[in-house]
Amino acid sequence: MRAIGLAILALSAMALATTACQSGDESTHRTPLPTVAAPPYVCDHIPLRAVELMTGLHDPMARGFFDLSISEGIGDGNCAVYQRDGEQSKVLLIDLAPSGFKEEVEENIRLGASPLPEIVPGAIGSYFEPPDSKDNEASALLVRGKAALTIRLEMGAAGRDNAADVVALMKLIAPKLITDASAPSKSPSHAPTKG
Repeated sequence: MRAIGLAILALSAMALATTACQSGDESTHRTPLPTVAAPPYVCDHIPLRAVELMTGLHDPMARGFFDLSISEGIGDGNCAVYQRDGEQSKVLLIDLAPSGFKEEVEENIRLGASPLPEIVPGAIGSYFEPPDSKDNEASALLVRGKAALTIRLEMGAAGRDNAADVVALMKLIAPKLITDASAPSKSPSHAPTKG
């Protein structure tokens, strides 16, 4: 009789532990990305906490850097985030390039991407989540002047709103990475002529 009681107690404890783990995972799935960029960072500009939430990885590997002083101050660089175990697959890529074209964003929207909200004055952007993605992929593109900032989530955390995650990450990093040098030049004002 005592053995049966111990077996029931052990099964109850396992069920409780499983429920506790699942509810912990669910709360992580619902945890929004931070709204303020704060250290620690990967690649000097990307908040680690945001990366961990959107990829589901703890302490992932990151390689890359951004140089905001080159290309006439527009900047250039990238940050790739990888799994630490197994094949060390790339899960996230963030790319800043001095080759932006607002027509690319307009074409993305025409083909079904959603427009990004205004994040940086004078910028235009889009984001997209494939409906049949097995890896919870999502991407976002923001262009201002010649600066283009791309986020490609190649393996997002299961159970999260991966499209919302790339938008939230763009809101965190674009104000730092899209410099004033990329702002479209204002057309000169014409002074009224005296007659």
